[in-house]
Amino acid sequence: MNRDIALFLRKAKKTALEKGRTGKIAPSRVNAHEFDFDVGGKFRYYDTCLGSPKFAGQEALWNEGIPFWAMNYNGRILGLEFCEKFLKEALMLLSEDLPLRGPELYQNGDYEYRCRLEGDFNWFSGREEVYFKGKLVYECNFNGGEILD
Repeated sequence: MNRDIALFLRKAKKTALEKGRTGKIAPSRVNAHEFDFDVGGKFRYYDTCLGSPKFAGQEALWNEGIPFWAMNYNGRILGLEFCEKFLKEALMLLSEDLPLRGPELYQNGDYEYRCRLEGDFNWFSGREEVYFKGKLVYECNFNGGEILD
């Protein structure tokens, strides 16, 4: 993965997590949650999500106006014990080399985040889960990669 792309993607995802609903743009689709990150350089990040507590969405990257990478995701909240703050905390711990989701394992108090990933930036799939006292309370599958030859 190109270092410039990794740095940009990491910054875009962290900014989206920090700003949350206040960083959204006017959605292009009815009832969608969307976030656009463009700092005036050659890269642009866009995230669109539909639904809650069951959801689906896509993150994508552009290079000088041409889309070149995308990640699809779908998931659901499974228990009242789910804590969005904990999930964001885990997702903020993005890898510097492959900033797709959170770390392989992260724990804080009664919560545990797990992420399994196969592949690399060019072609990957994975699953993340949040547990509360050993009970699965959130799950999300994701996949994606480069979309240009």
